[in-house]
Formats: sequence, structure tokens, C-alpha cells
Amino acid sequence: MSTPREQVVSRGVYAVVPRHKVLTNTYALLSLTLLFSAVTAGASMALALPHPGIVITLVGYFGLLWLINKFSNSAVGILWVFALTGFMGYTLGPILNAYVTHFANGTQLVMMAMGGTGAVFLGLSAYALTSRKDFGFLGGMLAAGILVAFLAGLVAAFVPGLMGLSLAVSAMFVVLMAGMILFQTSAIIHGGETNYILATVSLYVTIFNLFTSLLQLLGVFNSDD
Repeated sequence: MSTPREQVVSRGVYAVVPRHKVLTNTYALLSLTLLFSAVTAGASMALALPHPGIVITLVGYFGLLWLINKFSNSAVGILWVFALTGFMGYTLGPILNAYVTHFANGTQLVMMAMGGTGAVFLGLSAYALTSRKDFGFLGGMLAAGILVAFLAGLVAAFVPGLMGLSLAVSAMFVVLMAGMILFQTSAIIHGGETNYILATVSLYVTIFNLFTSLLQLLGVFNSDD
């Protein structure tokens, strides 16, 4: 018969295991989805496929996101995760082609954005993991900020000539996505997020938005227009 102390320790151990498993599964699935997204982006670039447009992109994104949430507790959800990340990779291909062809140093800009994204993600993730700080307090501010930035981005996309607004939106998304990395990693560590499928999608979207925002900022600062 175990003592009360042993029971507490036992409960503590079993409480840590699921969180560790969620973290491990999240990073494993995230790595695979990023690789798959890179392959679809590369194929989209090689085939010179056209961008589907903002309306189809939004419909596809939110539609697939709804399916992921609906099946997040089953293996089918993983298939929809790959469908979403593959779709987003396809939409990224034409954007990368535009930078490579429009700028003389387009390939360098893409690599700089990729390197910056990797450095920010790894640095902030490592900080959240090692410091063990709870960044749950950022949730409300991030949700409000992302909503404002998203709506402002739609205005900039549909109203031509608003370069200043577009630049501001990109800068906002860089800051907000940095906060999302801290928030989501912290949620996994402290048990606020127990579904690795949803955690993977959240981090993937964060990385995607961070990369495209950094790329746009680099493009603006390197433009002669």
C-alpha cells in the first residue's frame, strides 16, 4: 500500500507524462508538416502555378481549419492537417516565385526570411521551454491583435495603394506571431493545450505568417519602387 507521499509523487509523474507526450508529438508532426509544405511550395514554384487568389485562399484555409477542429480527436484529423499545410504550401509557391523574379536578390530575401523565421521560432521556443514561464496572460491580447491585423490586412489587400498599411500589418504580424510562439509553447508545457493536432496547426500557422510577414518587410525595404 502506497503512502500519501508516494501517491502524490505518482500523480505528479503521470501528470507530466501527457504534457511531455503532447510536446513531443507536436514537434514531430510540425516537422513533417513543414517539410510537406516546403515540398508543395517547391512543386508549385517549379510548375509556375498561379496563386488561387485571396478569396479561394481564405475559403480553403478556414474550411480545412474547420475540418481539423472537427476531427482533432481522431487520426483523420492528421490527414486534414496535411491537407491544410499542403494547401498553404501551394499558395506560398507563387509568392516565392514573384519575389525571386521581381528582385535581383530575390533568392537571398527568401533565405533571409526563412533564416529569420527559424531563429525567432527556435529562440522563443527555447526560452519558453527553459524558463517554464506561463505566458497564458498573452491570450486575450494576442486574439484581439490578430483580429485587428487580419481585418487591416484585408483592407490593404482589397484597396490598392495602401503600402503604408500593408507594411504596418506585416510588422504587427511579426510581433503577434512572436507572442503566439511563447503563448502556444507555454500552453503545451503547462497543460493548457492537450491536443497535439491543434497545437501543431497553431504553430504551423504562426510560422507561416511569421515567414510571409518577414518576407514582405524585406521586400519593401529592398524595393526601389
